[in-house]
Amino acid sequence: MSSNTLLRRVAGVVLLSAASAFGGVAQAAWQMDPSHSKVTAEVTEITSSGQRIPHQHALQRMEGEISADGTLRLPVRLNQTDLLDRLGQLPPWMSSLTNSTLVTVVTQLPPERINSLRVGQSTVEVLKLRTDANGEQRQERLPVRFTREAEDRVRVRNAEPVSLDGKQLMKNGTVRTILSLLGYQQIGDEVPVTLDALLVDR
Repeated sequence: MSSNTLLRRVAGVVLLSAASAFGGVAQAAWQMDPSHSKVTAEVTEITSSGQRIPHQHALQRMEGEISADGTLRLPVRLNQTDLLDRLGQLPPWMSSLTNSTLVTVVTQLPPERINSLRVGQSTVEVLKLRTDANGEQRQERLPVRFTREAEDRVRVRNAEPVSLDGKQLMKNGTVRTILSLLGYQQIGDEVPVTLDALLVDR
């Protein structure tokens, strides 16, 4: 798992859901509802005295563009996280990161199974996502559950618990700097991640 895993996977799980729901002729045209699509992560701070303190962080306003062939590209930016609210004013040398794309996640998936769901039905798909962060490209697989709540709404959640590698996250310079600004000198080895996203028929 690469050092940009936190940004890639929490973003990728949402965009993959939207791509899988994109339909062909006479099918719904789905898009993520940014106001109801987010990922939360629990980061455990380890203090100098060895105390373990859990903190909740969120990646919100998830959205991406779906092409006619079902490809979805999701850029992830720092201003989609709650970190800026907690940090306040960034140092001048970091201000350019606010709107810059930290990672882009891309996926493509046949939409038939999602579109065929009846209201109340669910399906689990093991999705493949491709990520590009500063020229570093990775591929990962992630199980996601799709539940059709209404004709025009599909809920997307983790199909199983997902945890990221805290040690790998701390190897990334940008992530390490941001966590240091938050006061985290060290974090736990596992960072549990929870997805709750909504697809709507546009």
